[in-house]
Amino acid sequence: MNTPIYIIEEDRLRRNLGLIQDVARRTDSEWILAFKAFALWKTFPVFREYIRATTASSLSEARLALEEFGAKAHTYSPAYKDDEFDDIVRCSSHLTFNSLTQYERFHERAGECSIGLRVNPEYSEVGTLLYNPCAPGTRFGVTADKLPEQLPADVKGFHCHCHCESGSDVFERTLSHIESRFSRWFPQLQWINFGGGHLVTRADYDVERLVRLMQDFHRRWPHLKVIFEPGSAFAWQTGPLVSSVVDIVEDKGIRTAILDVSFTCHMPDCLEMPYYPDVRGAEHVEEGNPIPHLSSLTSHLYRLGGNSCLSGDFMGLWRFDHELEVGEHVVFEDMIHYTTVKTTMFNGIQHPSIGMQKSDGTLVLLRRFGYEDYRSRMD
Repeated sequence: MNTPIYIIEEDRLRRNLGLIQDVARRTDSEWILAFKAFALWKTFPVFREYIRATTASSLSEARLALEEFGAKAHTYSPAYKDDEFDDIVRCSSHLTFNSLTQYERFHERAGECSIGLRVNPEYSEVGTLLYNPCAPGTRFGVTADKLPEQLPADVKGFHCHCHCESGSDVFERTLSHIESRFSRWFPQLQWINFGGGHLVTRADYDVERLVRLMQDFHRRWPHLKVIFEPGSAFAWQTGPLVSSVVDIVEDKGIRTAILDVSFTCHMPDCLEMPYYPDVRGAEHVEEGNPIPHLSSLTSHLYRLGGNSCLSGDFMGLWRFDHELEVGEHVVFEDMIHYTTVKTTMFNGIQHPSIGMQKSDGTLVLLRRFGYEDYRSRMD
């Protein structure tokens, strides 16, 4: 196998899709795919067996929805640009405005789109500030104190995003804040979108609690169509990023295995969140202060380093069950969501290919990247 390569596994993808389809049925809600987390359009034929729509946040994503998924997008953007707006409308079934000023500027050009407003309940349990859409000073959404008692006649829905890889217990607490602030407008609406971050495919997610929550919500508001738009949940644990050891270096007793991938280029959330990924056949070791030195070659302890020139392009430490050798594979688990959509070609280092392991075990190469891809970004 040539590395580096992302490998999405069809059986795991179908498992997630089947679970989401069942949750949608049991909660009487629509679940749609958020491209910001996953946009591998060559897998869309599989998705279309389970879901009917997607969500976009840009003109390019909206076009992908219409032209590759085959259905108009539920579109939201922090700010629409005048020269793109008409094309976005052409590609969208639902159009959510982030602010009242954006609504005033564009709503008359929204055509047949069902118009929504993004609202901010001023409550979120997302602990990492970088990912908290309701943090003080946020640029996302309209707070309740800024809404008129009577909404404009063409506003049909509210969109509220407060979660990041969250459980149904978090949603239960968040939902109470949403309703306490915005339910007086619900009789004027046709739909409500509870956004993404609902990680229903995680093993410990309490689906039964979500079902009860939605049953109760529908009893209170039977006229409202409910929409969820997760990204991670669809691609959660659907495949790894496979890399190879290129060199092993040592300084001050710390050994680093330099790989043919990059954390900053190919696994950016590891540095941004930050979090330690699961590495197949290895155990993450908490770094002491100072970092534990290697007293002998038998410890099998390595820092993992990327192949870019960024000094901080590394993560560590991991203990393997053997001594690493140049040329062997190092496999990062669960590297399909929020990776393939966020990669860069910084430094021009080899961009990982994208493959799909079919249900029959065969590996199909979906995309290989080369010099022309790097060059064309500057063309």
